[in-house]
Amino acid sequence: MNNVIRFPVEGVRKFGFKRAKRGRKSAMERRGQLNLFEKPAGEVLRLPTGISTFEEALLLDEGGDKAAAATYRRAIDEDDSAADAWCNLGIMESRDGKVIEAFVSFTNSLAREPRHFESHYNMANLYFEEGDLRLAETHYEIAASIEPEFPNVHFNLGLVHAMREDLQAAIDSLTTYTELASREDARMAEELLATLKRTLIQKRRQS
Repeated sequence: MNNVIRFPVEGVRKFGFKRAKRGRKSAMERRGQLNLFEKPAGEVLRLPTGISTFEEALLLDEGGDKAAAATYRRAIDEDDSAADAWCNLGIMESRDGKVIEAFVSFTNSLAREPRHFESHYNMANLYFEEGDLRLAETHYEIAASIEPEFPNVHFNLGLVHAMREDLQAAIDSLTTYTELASREDARMAEELLATLKRTLIQKRRQS
């Protein structure tokens, strides 16, 4: 039975990490400058003046500049969007293979802001990658309770439920994803949903 249940989800990729941008968004919207900081391909990033340390770190991060990590730490020292800065630092550490450091950073973010959506979501992704599905499920569920309209958390949660062989919960989460996602994006879940439903019917018939 395990092979029947796991087969549909083993090759399906989850959605990845999500940066925290709230500090940047609030400050930039006040100045009406949301579209001024995009970096054209191949150009050196020129940081605007009058931005906060967290905004500077975020711009460096989005531009692929490794100096972002030190700038996030400076934002933390200055208590400038510290929860967001810890979260984004954790993503950078995870991508560099520094798993323990990433867990510490996400934990520090949650210590600052226990209902920090991105940190719960990213912590869940990290647990998922490390094979701890129980804790991944817990953090996805918390993230979903904080921002229930974010589609990707429901997709990833559905994968975890399926891998833990809770087929009805997987179907419920993936159905929610298809209701929230765009029509094009929802198609990626529909085949998986159909397979899980067939498997659940077979399981009930055998019981």
